[in-house]
Amino acid sequence: MTLRSHEPIIAIATAPGRGGIGVVRISGGNLEPLLARLFKAPLTPRHAHYLPFNDEDGKAMDAGIALFFKGPQSYTGEDVLELQGHGGPAVLRRVLERCIEAGKELGLRHAEPGEFTQRAFLNERLDLAQAEAVADLIDASSEAAARSAMASLSGAFSARVNALSERIVRLRMLVEATLDFPEEEIDFLEKYQARSALEEIQGDLAALTAQARQGMILREGLHVVLAGQPNVGKSSLLNALAGDDIAIVTPVAGTTRDKVIQQIHIQGVPLHIVDTAGLRDTDDTVESIGIARTWAEIEKASVIIHLQDARAQTDELDTAITRRLPARTPVLEVFNKIDLLDAAQQAKFLAGTPREPAAATGAASGATSGKVDAHAQTGLALGISAKTGAGLDILRQKLLDIAGWSPSAESPWLARERHLHALNSAGEHLALAAEHASQNDRVLDLFAEELRLAHEDLCAITGQFTGDDLLGEIFSSFCIGK
Repeated sequence: MTLRSHEPIIAIATAPGRGGIGVVRISGGNLEPLLARLFKAPLTPRHAHYLPFNDEDGKAMDAGIALFFKGPQSYTGEDVLELQGHGGPAVLRRVLERCIEAGKELGLRHAEPGEFTQRAFLNERLDLAQAEAVADLIDASSEAAARSAMASLSGAFSARVNALSERIVRLRMLVEATLDFPEEEIDFLEKYQARSALEEIQGDLAALTAQARQGMILREGLHVVLAGQPNVGKSSLLNALAGDDIAIVTPVAGTTRDKVIQQIHIQGVPLHIVDTAGLRDTDDTVESIGIARTWAEIEKASVIIHLQDARAQTDELDTAITRRLPARTPVLEVFNKIDLLDAAQQAKFLAGTPREPAAATGAASGATSGKVDAHAQTGLALGISAKTGAGLDILRQKLLDIAGWSPSAESPWLARERHLHALNSAGEHLALAAEHASQNDRVLDLFAEELRLAHEDLCAITGQFTGDDLLGEIFSSFCIGK
């Protein structure tokens, strides 16, 4: 995305296809010459005008509501015109083309994805975290995510970040003022209680980071791959978790030839469940392609559910599959079809059967992209019945545990991976500052430098220090018209 904020822009702001209402949105520095060409009478700012939308010959193309917002009191901070008419694609295209023709001398052009919200950010109507929340609100797939996105859009996350930034700045001011008087350095930390102030900032940053991690889980969810031999019930488990017949289920081995993806929600957390082809040796060309795709999905997984038949716990093929699973990814060993076991065996599975936590089980040594706590490997074999639903609640809770989700610590706002990275980086700089504060020589210039770097990390979240390349990447993911 290029920054051409001096040119007026236009786009259809409603979703493609037919609808009861369609909206054409225009934003620019001065739209009054355009209004004079489009309408016979001037529009009163912030008033709804019902009138015809005429073509260049004065013939009505549609009739609807025109709303004019004079900058800076508008969404983008510029003059904004919204034409709300009927939602037919042909009608909207005619209105769009008429506006472009009327605004040719002004340089009116089609908006790029997210350019309206980008202008709101550049004109300081929103900070960067709030601007990202606009897209998150549109993309929210659950009520919990929508509420959290709205809280972020209202500035709840930014307020917490800014409050921490201000406290770091105050501490920096004291430190940097002291640097001008070297004889005061020795007593500075005690005199101004800088060490205890830094510890309080570190504690609050840790709490904010924990909430951001919850917010990122709520936004991004988990990529859960169902893996195992043919006919262990992967498709049945997908259907049971989704509460619908998403995947075809038959007793014929190899029925699933390609991946089937379904999004579900557990306590508002999105889980992208991927049903895959059964893993086995085969001469079938089509099935072999499906198996290759299964292993590709396994490599991308946040969590792997290794589904096995409860009646065959020592199967050699399952052992071979276990050894090949990536060591970096959390693995849940889940034994299906416990409804075919006797009552004592079922009770043993539902209570949690201890398993040997060998390296070959896929127990991970580190988290993947910061999204999943890999140490959540339980060492237990979970018993379920996709047919009767037995054990599924335990499985759902275990997936939330692996994600690190805690309802009691639910974030009031959504967060992105870049937010978490910035918070973690700020925490590292504050830790280094604390180390300098504890050294005998107490090098205050290094102490001040680490505070400066931590402050810059926090400011990057709200966009005070942000490169154009990052802005282009963020806003290019938005829909056109927003």
